[in-house]
Amino acid sequence: MIPFWKLNKIPILLACVSFLLYWLFAYDLIRTDYTKLITLYVAAWLVFILLLKYAKNNLKLLSTIAFLSRAIFILAIPNLSQDFYRFIWDGRMILEGLNPYLYTPESFIQAGTHYPIPEAEALYNGMGTLNGSHYTNYPPINQLCFLIAALFSNASILGSAIVFRLLIIVADFGTFFFGKKLLKQLNLPEHNIFWYILNPFIIIELTGNLHFEGVMIFFLVWSLYLLHSGKFKWAAVVFALSISVKLIPLLFLPLLFFYFKKPNVSFSAIEKPPANEPLKQTSNMIIKEVQNEDTTRLDVKKLISFYVIIGVTTLLLFAPFFSSEFINNYSQTVALWFNNFEFNASVYYVSREIGYWFTGYNEIAVIGKILPILVFLSVFGLSVFRRKIDTKTLITHMLFAFTIYLFLSTTVHPWYIATLLILSVFTHYKFPLVWSFVIILSYLAYINLNKADKSENLWIIALEYVIVYGVFIWEVFLSRRFPKHKKTSSNELASS
Repeated sequence: MIPFWKLNKIPILLACVSFLLYWLFAYDLIRTDYTKLITLYVAAWLVFILLLKYAKNNLKLLSTIAFLSRAIFILAIPNLSQDFYRFIWDGRMILEGLNPYLYTPESFIQAGTHYPIPEAEALYNGMGTLNGSHYTNYPPINQLCFLIAALFSNASILGSAIVFRLLIIVADFGTFFFGKKLLKQLNLPEHNIFWYILNPFIIIELTGNLHFEGVMIFFLVWSLYLLHSGKFKWAAVVFALSISVKLIPLLFLPLLFFYFKKPNVSFSAIEKPPANEPLKQTSNMIIKEVQNEDTTRLDVKKLISFYVIIGVTTLLLFAPFFSSEFINNYSQTVALWFNNFEFNASVYYVSREIGYWFTGYNEIAVIGKILPILVFLSVFGLSVFRRKIDTKTLITHMLFAFTIYLFLSTTVHPWYIATLLILSVFTHYKFPLVWSFVIILSYLAYINLNKADKSENLWIIALEYVIVYGVFIWEVFLSRRFPKHKKTSSNELASS
């Protein structure tokens, strides 16, 4: 038998280099050290590409490397994001019997008389005044994850971070498991899942920086697998769990409108009795049901059931926090993402500059209301683009819907690309993969942080989006790969 080392020498050596790079990223990197940040990231990507080249068909080895890479971050405090401090705050608030949707951290800090949770000042300083001055916007399943961390570690920031990281790694295991199964059912290469699960961007942003997009993605992929398997009721429940981690899957609901269909059945007397048996009456004819793909129609009952199950499940999950004050606070916080916050945008920044030319000031209040309308119209257009869709087409439409959302958003944080990347695994489009590489440039946007001008460096953002839009336009328009309605030929009809 050929030794394991001899067969896998190059992938193992590459894995060791990868582990070293991740260790440096986790324990020896300061966010403002931009040269080191870019160098480590590019090196990790180079090793990632080489691993896929030399171990493409060794799924066990690649999966082992993927999860050992995550294990390296276990004891690290995130160095590129401070959101996890707010996660810890919310979890400890719930543990104390307080509704996190009704209070801002700032309100307790300013009062100064009594802090409701351990390490309150350290958590508030860690999350920053911007985060601490607003009500939480994290849905209930996300809050459950925060509560779990508080239950296991109520007085240690590092301990809470470790619990978060373990939850996210478990979710990645789930995404890997159901992602592979869905790829197999769709007759796609199973190794495609490694474009997501082994991607340095995913390992760093989700496991490293503790963003719960990974948990949302797990439920989303699981739901798609159940949907493709015909278990639409369970798919609806799991889809609601995904919404209850992050609200993003709400965007995909209109795309399912024509997914549920049932055949029209026509009857025709097409077979006669054997020649040695006389035809006595038409009742002796063999009546055969003919199910024609072109005669399928919308299964309204199943569609409505799917939407109702999602709605009821989501409402039940929010119910423990429900109050009129909660509705007001939550809606105001969500609105901030469209009307106040701006980061790493593309179309919005162009629109903002045009607004400056005409009015002389930032028109985010107006533009922030117009862009969501454009997103809605685009998603609606995709939902009626094809009335006969299968799971592959549905995922492709989801990919384009979320792409449009990101292109028109006022705020595009790096970890948002994770959802785009997992959807692309089930398609032939690679622009999300390219974006997951160049998104690191968004961390350079505040390279002027220590200078008088603390605004984003628009040249860096422009470089990022020139690359992304260039690949997107090539794949979607110039290569003519956008899915088109395929007319069924007469031969196909006959064979069906």
